[in-house]
Amino acid sequence: MLFQPQLIEILLVEDNEGDIELTREAFKESKVRNNIHVVKDGQAALDFVYRRNAFENAVRPDVVLLDINLPKKDGKEVLKIVKNDPVLKHIPVVILTSSEAEKDIVKSYRLYANCYITKPVTLNSFMEVIRSVEGFWLGVVKLPTANEEAA
Repeated sequence: MLFQPQLIEILLVEDNEGDIELTREAFKESKVRNNIHVVKDGQAALDFVYRRNAFENAVRPDVVLLDINLPKKDGKEVLKIVKNDPVLKHIPVVILTSSEAEKDIVKSYRLYANCYITKPVTLNSFMEVIRSVEGFWLGVVKLPTANEEAA
């Protein structure tokens, strides 16, 4: 029997269609098997991770790529809620945003973001950043299994 690597579930929280498509394209070329789930605002992100409203059958993400500047609830609010929840706080949250503001960087780390990445402006640089995220978070880092009952 051939070994099938674990399927990585990625939640992309992004409201910019161009960035969504670039991220999808970069992950298509991934060596790691993955599913990308996209939500476009902070409230939908919380509904997804809490499996409520339209997302009752959602999978628990293995990693979250979170923009800061979102409609309804901003990324910092989402980050704070996720990292203060004992069931969700183990999920790595990668801030992937256009903001280079020092206050956003400091606030994100104070809210326990796992890392903060500023989106590059050029297409090639953006694709390289996504590949780096994929290489590190999905290729190098050992992620916990989705066993929600584990203490």
